[in-house]
Amino acid sequence: MDDGLDDAELERHLLQRWETPHGVWNALATVDHKIIARRYLVTAFVFLILGGLLAVAMRIQLAQPEARILDPDRYNQIFTMHGSTMMFLFAVPVMEAMAIYLVPLMVGTRNIAFPRLNAYSYWIILVGGLLLWISFALDAAPDVGWFAYVPLSGPEYGSGKRADIWAQMITFTELSALAVAVEIVVTVFKQRAPGMSLDRIPLLVWSMLVMAFIVIMAMPAIMFASSTLILDRLVETQFYNPAAGGDVLLWQHVFWFFGHPEVYIIFLPAAGMASTIVATFSRRTIFGYLPLVMAFIATGVLAFGLWVHHMFVVGLPRLGEGFFTASSMAIAVPAGIQIFCWLATLWLGRPVFATPLLFVIGFIVTFVIGGLTGVMVASVPFDTQVHDTYFVVAHFHYVLVGGAVFPLLGAIYYWFPKMTGRMMSERLGRWAFGLIFLGFNLTFFPMHILGLLGMPRRVYTYQPELPWAGLNLFISLSALLLVSGFVVFFIDVLRAWRSGEPAGPNPWKAGTLEWATSSPPPAYNFRRIPVVDACNPLWVHPDELAVTTGLRVDRRELIASSVVEALPQARESSPRDSIWPFWAAIATSIMLIGSIFTPWAVVWGSIPIAVTLIGWFWPKGTAEDTS
Repeated sequence: MDDGLDDAELERHLLQRWETPHGVWNALATVDHKIIARRYLVTAFVFLILGGLLAVAMRIQLAQPEARILDPDRYNQIFTMHGSTMMFLFAVPVMEAMAIYLVPLMVGTRNIAFPRLNAYSYWIILVGGLLLWISFALDAAPDVGWFAYVPLSGPEYGSGKRADIWAQMITFTELSALAVAVEIVVTVFKQRAPGMSLDRIPLLVWSMLVMAFIVIMAMPAIMFASSTLILDRLVETQFYNPAAGGDVLLWQHVFWFFGHPEVYIIFLPAAGMASTIVATFSRRTIFGYLPLVMAFIATGVLAFGLWVHHMFVVGLPRLGEGFFTASSMAIAVPAGIQIFCWLATLWLGRPVFATPLLFVIGFIVTFVIGGLTGVMVASVPFDTQVHDTYFVVAHFHYVLVGGAVFPLLGAIYYWFPKMTGRMMSERLGRWAFGLIFLGFNLTFFPMHILGLLGMPRRVYTYQPELPWAGLNLFISLSALLLVSGFVVFFIDVLRAWRSGEPAGPNPWKAGTLEWATSSPPPAYNFRRIPVVDACNPLWVHPDELAVTTGLRVDRRELIASSVVEALPQARESSPRDSIWPFWAAIATSIMLIGSIFTPWAVVWGSIPIAVTLIGWFWPKGTAEDTS
């Protein structure tokens, strides 16, 4: 037990139990949530860079009329790769990465729930991303757009294996996302520090919890869609063939039942990040804690009532059009509450305009613009006019980049000291913000005008007599400004990682629990589990937090607490490192990739999966296996 040990002795015992030893084998076997989260983050940002390079290629192609830099086939592959990479390999995984890293620290526990499942989820999404990008390198990448409408992606028109690769990449990413979502829900409900009742949970954790529930509700829909698409293509089922009783609109319903909530899967964590950063740099508690939590939950619920507004032009009954118009506009209410609370916090506080807060302010501006155009396209007559034009491209980039990437970059500047122990540069941060904010608005705002001028999306070139050339050239030049901002950001990250100033445990004087431990945190997170009596415990007890004792030190152990009041209920073991999640991910990947070519891969591939799962769960006789 840790009761009778002094701090040095306790740290020695904890390091023996929790630290990941050096070596490749141990690196593959680790279940430390911080290490896995860093891998997620690095992987996601690599995919961001790759997706961004594809966007640059598209802008070079469209900078002038009748350009021949890219042929139509390669252009189709590139815009499909860009959308799929950004949505499935960057936006969702990077938000989950932040949750994997921060949620256990913010709720005061030593590891995420189901840590081996967490390790498995990373290997799965890594293979899914490699599958997509290797296919691109082999000139066999998907070319059906990031939402792969049938019949374009069906067996009638989607020749070769391109659509199959897209569908199976979806399976990889959603399997990974579902695993992480379950871990977050259990961590938040059952592993909170004693005293962290529901009304003391940090807002970022609330936003991640709602995001996890949306993932659990929405992701099965897209997994059903991708699986049935592969079945149609591989074993000639007829889910989407009208001639045999199928329905092409079924695809759109199922896809957008997932696709629209995905916007909020990305946005809600960003809203949690913004809430945290605004409170810290305003030097006061957040204005409207309860309305913000209610707004997060309302957004999560309403997210499932909007999907049909992507389908206004397919021909809907008037009642359906009216309902989905109203629900699409209704979601502006919780969004407005969130923005009001952030502005009120800034107004009532003593704001310090450091780089993280600048990115949040940029987020508020761009997201409001994206929200306003969202209300516009929620109107059936207007949507009918601009459907599938660059107006829609501008709208969703304002929502997704403005609503997620800006606060994410602010969050990187904010939590980078915690993750690495080093500070990023305030001067380079301001340059990065200025270039990205200016470059983004100069790039994407003119796309609204292009859309109103009738330029359709996904065209690889256009005729010189059309009135689009000047704006396209301007947009392409502005995109270079946006790229330069990201270059400054990445330079700052690399510079700070190697030689940034030491950060100390709490460089921002923040109030939440992750700042109560050293930077970067040790493998066991907290020497002793803290006791919480406020939303911002470090502001109430800046010198020393109350802690619990009584945990064993001869095995990995943490506290399981009650759902509402976070009362300690039990001492729970946390699994040791294991190589089996890695082997299970390899076996799963072989089965999924093999099923692109033959349905028998599902049958024969299930055998090695079963073997690895048996190895995974087989009792090892360690202290963690005892009750």
